[in-house]
Amino acid sequence: MASSRGDDSTGGTVKVVIVEVRYPYKSLSHNIPRLYSLSQITHRNPSASKIIEVEVKLRLPDSNAHQKLSDLLSPYHTKTHLQQNLFFDTPSLTLANAHRAALRLRFYDFDSEAILSLKSKPVISVGISRIEEEDEPLDPSLTRACAAEPWRFSTIDKSKTLKRVKEEFGVNLMEVVSLGGFRNVRAVHKCYGLKLELDETQFDFGVNYEIECESDDPDEAKLMLEELLNQNGIRFSYSQVLKFAIFRSGKLPEFK
Repeated sequence: MASSRGDDSTGGTVKVVIVEVRYPYKSLSHNIPRLYSLSQITHRNPSASKIIEVEVKLRLPDSNAHQKLSDLLSPYHTKTHLQQNLFFDTPSLTLANAHRAALRLRFYDFDSEAILSLKSKPVISVGISRIEEEDEPLDPSLTRACAAEPWRFSTIDKSKTLKRVKEEFGVNLMEVVSLGGFRNVRAVHKCYGLKLELDETQFDFGVNYEIECESDDPDEAKLMLEELLNQNGIRFSYSQVLKFAIFRSGKLPEFK
């Protein structure tokens, strides 16, 4: 393994790692070594980072496929997160309808961490999603109070995310209400030079299964995942909508 450092155009630090990957399963290219250059950008401001998130999203048909893939990836499991996702908007859905945006609070592992996110301008095609995302860690006890009484968002003065909601999207934070949300069990695996996230998303109306991978080269990452699933007899389809859209629709999309 070799690595080097440099500066990206935004002032962040870029670490380029060359990883030689030898597949553990004979079904994956018969153990032929492949090289991947993986870029990781350290954001200048950890308190609020705005990025274009690019992810591969492949949907699994049922719990059996989810379990089979979980077993396959188990040697590379690093952690499992229990997530609660709550969404907020005005009663007239100003963010969702006028700006194609969503304000989300995500609580991790029984309130050990809380992240406020503003997602906007989502595009998803053939299993690859692109979305503008701004994430900001906040105190879990404070955000839990906001979840119970959303008007309390207006009392958080130093949040860059909430400032953008007010100034760019014209939302009065005193009018924000909770839309509800869903829970997600996310198993994280690190293999093939990638971080793979296996999701079991629990909506009020059903459970959705998906594997995700954030990558600077989504086409190559998708090819690797397709090969993994196909060679191990696991059915999948390209995710056609994001989790928030499923939540808003009130039903699981048809598996195709």
